[in-house]
Amino acid sequence: MSFFDEVDEPPHTPPKRRPSGSRGGPPHDPQTIRFRRIVAVVVIVILVVAVLLLVHGCQVSAQNSALRNYNNSVATVMQQSNQTGAQLFSELGSGASSTTLQSEIAQTAANAASQIKTAQRFSVPSAMKAAQQNVILALQMRHDGIQAIDNRVEPAMSGSGKAAALTAIAAQMARFYASDVVYSDYATTKIAAALHNAGIAVGPPDGVTIYGGQFVPSLQWLTPSFIAQKLRVTVPSSGGKIAPGLHGHALNSVSVGGTTLQTGSTNTIPASPPPSFTLNFTNTGANTETNVLLQVTVSGTSITGETTVPQTTAGQTLNTNVTLGSSPPAGSYQVTATVEPVRGEKSTSNNSLTFPVTFQ
Repeated sequence: MSFFDEVDEPPHTPPKRRPSGSRGGPPHDPQTIRFRRIVAVVVIVILVVAVLLLVHGCQVSAQNSALRNYNNSVATVMQQSNQTGAQLFSELGSGASSTTLQSEIAQTAANAASQIKTAQRFSVPSAMKAAQQNVILALQMRHDGIQAIDNRVEPAMSGSGKAAALTAIAAQMARFYASDVVYSDYATTKIAAALHNAGIAVGPPDGVTIYGGQFVPSLQWLTPSFIAQKLRVTVPSSGGKIAPGLHGHALNSVSVGGTTLQTGSTNTIPASPPPSFTLNFTNTGANTETNVLLQVTVSGTSITGETTVPQTTAGQTLNTNVTLGSSPPAGSYQVTATVEPVRGEKSTSNNSLTFPVTFQ
């Protein structure tokens, strides 16, 4: 072949043009798009779950903190209340005159009233509402008992009414003892249950401490003779030896206008005319008792009502009316009905009943 012969060149193939709109990125095939969408959804779900868990954790932490704070608040006010009790019993045994003693006890009653107001201002978690009711009831019983004792100190230390006044003071000591039962057996158990339900440990070594303490230093204070000793007064002659066997009464129920009052819920009663309370009580002893005193008091007021039953016999159940001396102001109160202890009565825990009452 000659040098000048033409050589056939390979055919020229023009370059393929990219599809319109393509800039060299990875292909957007449907499978890839679906995968990316699934990944995005999973990420969003994980973020939402994480946020929800975080919010729930914050809510649980806040709720547990509120429960702990309430328990601490109760511990503080009940410790103050027991200190008020210690002050009261110190005053009763101080040997002061009746005038001085009345003034001191009146101030002690004011302190007890302040503690009720403090407890009423607590921030109460819903799980602690039942406990709060019992805390307030215990504090109210203590305040009312102190106030009633203040009214009985002067006749207990002078005059012909010593015996009845000493017995009445002993009945208020029984109210204090009942307040200890309300707090220790009801309030603290409900506080512990609420903490347990929230997963909060209670008790040593690492759990939350629930305050105990006791208002009444000794059950001796429930006897008129011991109170007389502390007040430095002579126990009046009671007309002979106490008959052998059991002595005492139990208050079964209290009603107004045929409706039995309830201790666990508010009772609504007309304030005017002065209401009459029917006390149903039983002679639970083995002896005939005479001059049995029945009393109804309205918390935070000086309004009371009293009736004396000339005689009860062993096992006898009676219905006796006690009318308040005047109409109480409209509002909510604690009304306490009491069968005053008789000579030789050793158990007085069932002599009183207290009811939340709204007078209209």
